[in-house]
Amino acid sequence: MNAAAYIFWIIFVIPLIAFLVWLVRQDKSKGKIGLAVVIGLVIMVVIYMYYKHMFAPYTKVYDF
Repeated sequence: MNAAAYIFWIIFVIPLIAFLVWLVRQDKSKGKIGLAVVIGLVIMVVIYMYYKHMFAPYTKVYDF
């Protein structure tokens, strides 16, 4: 992995996982809030990927 990948993991992924673990432990109704947050995040990511045309074959992914 390169430096950008490490920065991504440190800034985004690890805090997100820690937040989700904390959220599920706080939820007394069997983790329904944590599951709702994960489903919401997945839906937002898929919408963003369609908006940026990341599912289109043979297209440039990054628009600088």
